[in-house]
Amino acid sequence: MTARLAADIGGTFTDVVLEIDADPSSPGGSTLHTVKVLTTPRSPADAVLEGVEVVLEQAGIEAAEVELVVHGTTLATNALIERRGARTALLCTEGFRDSVAMAHENRFEQYDIFMERPDPLVPRYLRLGVPERLSAEGEVLIPLDTDAVRALIPTLVDNEVESVAIGFLHSYVDPRHEIEVRSILLDALPHLLVTVSSEVCPEIREYERLSTACANAYVQPLMATYLTDLAERLAKLGVASPLLLMLSNGGLCTLDTAVRWPVGLVESGPAGGALLAARIAAEHGADDLLSFDMGGTTAKLCLLAEGEPATSREFEVARVYRFLKGSGLPLRIPVIDLVEIGAGGGSIASVDQLGRIGVGPESAGSEPGPACYGRGGTAPTVTDADVAARRIQAEWFAGGQLDLDEGAAGDAVADGVAGPLGLEVDSAVVGVGEMVAENMANAARVHAVERGRDLGGGAMVAFGGAAPLHACRLAERLGIDTVIVPPGAGVGSAIGFLRAPVSYELVRTCHQRLDRFDADAVNQVIDGLRAEARLVVGEAAGSVPVVESVHASMRYRGQGHEIDVDLPMARFGPGDEQALLQAFDRTYRSLYTRVIPGMVAEVLTWRVRVSTVVLAPEPVATPEPRPVTADRTERVLDPEEGWRDFALVHRSDLIPGDQLTGPALIIEDQTTTVVSPRFDVRVDGRDHLVLERRS
Repeated sequence: MTARLAADIGGTFTDVVLEIDADPSSPGGSTLHTVKVLTTPRSPADAVLEGVEVVLEQAGIEAAEVELVVHGTTLATNALIERRGARTALLCTEGFRDSVAMAHENRFEQYDIFMERPDPLVPRYLRLGVPERLSAEGEVLIPLDTDAVRALIPTLVDNEVESVAIGFLHSYVDPRHEIEVRSILLDALPHLLVTVSSEVCPEIREYERLSTACANAYVQPLMATYLTDLAERLAKLGVASPLLLMLSNGGLCTLDTAVRWPVGLVESGPAGGALLAARIAAEHGADDLLSFDMGGTTAKLCLLAEGEPATSREFEVARVYRFLKGSGLPLRIPVIDLVEIGAGGGSIASVDQLGRIGVGPESAGSEPGPACYGRGGTAPTVTDADVAARRIQAEWFAGGQLDLDEGAAGDAVADGVAGPLGLEVDSAVVGVGEMVAENMANAARVHAVERGRDLGGGAMVAFGGAAPLHACRLAERLGIDTVIVPPGAGVGSAIGFLRAPVSYELVRTCHQRLDRFDADAVNQVIDGLRAEARLVVGEAAGSVPVVESVHASMRYRGQGHEIDVDLPMARFGPGDEQALLQAFDRTYRSLYTRVIPGMVAEVLTWRVRVSTVVLAPEPVATPEPRPVTADRTERVLDPEEGWRDFALVHRSDLIPGDQLTGPALIIEDQTTTVVSPRFDVRVDGRDHLVLERRS
């Protein structure tokens, strides 16, 4: 028997999953024990430990029998959004302390005179210049003034600085000055946490590198304290297995790595959900689909192409202006490419001055939570509208562990939406549901168009506590014909953590023109990245088989941006620049339909990813169909047909091959799947609910 734990902290709920394999050699023969508990914002580890104790009791095993713990959290993201990080200083090249405020010196909203930029994480009085200067080739133009560095130490002490970011001009070429400054600071202040930009983001582009280093330093004290505390409390509970952390790019890393580079965890929760969707895509042979994850605070949408979620090296957190690109803090980290909006079960509905219903991005969270939770919340939320529409059946919510106040839900919608608009409560309930569906549909459309995709007629995987409630309505708006709801959908991201490989990705700038290609210099860079990545993966996974991939960020000389090129080789010899050019041409042509003859191509950065091998799942079997008739019905408010009878079925009563004609509610402990009157549902060979639109 093998037992593995996964925990996902969200803004409203903390999800915990215990997976037990009676026979590790038999895929698909595992048993899942799952639980949702309200997140404890003041001490997030409390909710994790509570959930762990519940699933261990459900399974009837001891904590010592757990062989692996995987954890993902939004704490780093929330700290950046809410500006709850440490008091941080930035040491930079003298004369460049305003780089993080100047950004790209452009306007992301050209015609709005009230446009707001995000304030830097480090205030100006703590952005301290240091006399030093390197050229773009790494030549020392101005030697580092070590006395000037020591003279800054009293400033750090007087301002009670907890964490320092060091970011010097062109340090990605030669980090010697940054490393020397770190040594000076730690000799004087051993308790200080120090981030050097040449380690967290050894890439060209000064603003992004400094922003990433500042973000890492800003959240490091909080994350180091939390992660260390969680590991110690798990050990006291009796869990002796290693604690691995989910990364934003869908890989796993060790606790020590996460403590050093917590900025890599900012999108760890949504990454787990994308991995679950990729697994389901492989099982169903679906190359292209939409991953839809809706929790208590946000909704996350991710496009999968050829069964894999797209990845990116750029990410913006804490956008302050209508979620518009350019209005947030840029991070240069590997992430799964997705869109995230403030549309979750706890998102608050309101009426603006023009008499329009708005939903989110503000959320009731877990404290006080939606009005129906009976914990002091009064603002109407999406969950309150779902309760008032009877899409959520109060007697079975959260397995009956949390009593819902249906009257409070209706009163909140009446006072906050129906009253100001002069509507009947039913109309207001429908309005809230339709608005949140349209918000998500619009985000999905924009995300798809930006990537040249058409969602019509495709498939969607829905998971998270609120996604199965709204999946059919979203599918109807997007023209999607098939919705797949996996087992344990309410805790889908946590289940995705258990499907993740142990992997690590490193990148480094090494500028190379292909007409002056230096294979030895490139091999030295790639070998160094490979050795470091293998060391990190080996610490977490031991001597298990791994796979490697090498990529290059390339462009035509004179262009301002690069494209990511998958390289056919891991080392280069004489003449291999032609193979590199051919790989660039293929990628460039696939994006822009043509190449530019006579132009010199160049590489800016090289990227290496080392990952443990993940076996492909067996295809899903097609069981013999068996029509099922529900013994019970409930009146539910449908947005198109009004109040009508929905079949009421418990998911635990369904077996592979069962088929139901919509409308229906399929209830389980962590969520409810709403099958609209326009859909039917069947159970496939892996216990997935497959909802299909009737033609």
